[in-house]
Amino acid sequence: MMIDAELHRQLRECFSPDGSVLRYQQLRLLEMMTWLDAVCRRHGIRYFLGSGTLIGAMRHGAFIPWDDDVDLEFLRDDYQRLLKILPQECEGTDYVLQTHDSDPGYFYTFAKLRDCRTRLQEPHAYDRIFRYQGLFLDLFPLEPMAGALHWLSNRAQGRTYVVMKNPEYNDQQCQRKTSAIYRFNQRFTFPVLRALSCLTDKDVLHYGPGIPYESTRLLRDILPLTEVTFEGRRFMAPHDADAYLRRLYGDWTKLPPIESIHTHVAKFEILS
Repeated sequence: MMIDAELHRQLRECFSPDGSVLRYQQLRLLEMMTWLDAVCRRHGIRYFLGSGTLIGAMRHGAFIPWDDDVDLEFLRDDYQRLLKILPQECEGTDYVLQTHDSDPGYFYTFAKLRDCRTRLQEPHAYDRIFRYQGLFLDLFPLEPMAGALHWLSNRAQGRTYVVMKNPEYNDQQCQRKTSAIYRFNQRFTFPVLRALSCLTDKDVLHYGPGIPYESTRLLRDILPLTEVTFEGRRFMAPHDADAYLRRLYGDWTKLPPIESIHTHVAKFEILS
C-alpha cells in the first residue's frame, strides 16, 4: 500500500525538501514523538498513530510530505494516565503538556504536547489566547460514545468558536467566556453525555466530548496494537490500519489533488 519510493522522493522535494522550514518542523515533531513513545512504553501506556499521521506511516513510511502536524490517539483510560504522569516527565525538558489546567486560555478538550523552543500561529488565530504556542503533538482521547451524543457535545463546545470569532470581544474577554463554557461542559454537559453512553455499543468509539471531529472508529480495528515504521523509527499503530483508515477516508491509498494541498501553520519562529 506504500507509494513508489521515487514518487515519495519527488513529493518531498516539492513540499518538504531537506533544509526547508517544513522539514525542520517535521524533524522536531519526530523528536517529540520519539520522546513521548519512550515515556508511554516506560509507563505501559497505549497510544497509536492516527488520522493523517497513520496515512503517512502506511502510504509513505514517513510524514506525508506536506504534513505539519502529528495525531496520536489513546483509549480514555490510557489518556487519563498520560495526563497524570506527563507534567513530571516534562520537567527539565523543552516540552510542556498543554491542557486547560496548565494554560487557562486553552479551551480545547484534548491535550497537546508543546515544544517550547518554537512558536507558531495557526490560520484561524484561536491560539492567540494560548500561553503555549510551540510546535505540538495532538493527543486525542477515544471513548465509547454514540454519534448523536458526540454531535451534541460538539454543539455545546462549539459556543467557544462563536466567542472567538466575535470581533466585539478582546482577548481577555475571549479567555473569560471560553473558560466559563469549558468549565460548564466539563462539570455538567459531558458527564451527562458519558452517562448516557454507558448504554451504547462499547465497540463504537469517537473522540472525547467536545473534540470537533465526528468520524467513527471501531475498537476491533485498533486492538491489539501493532507497530509500524515511520521515518525509520517504530511507533504503535492499530492492528488493522487499513480498516481504520478506510472507515475515515475511504481509499486512503490515493494521493489528493496537488492543488488542494495546504498546511496548517500561518507563521513559524525558532526560539532556540
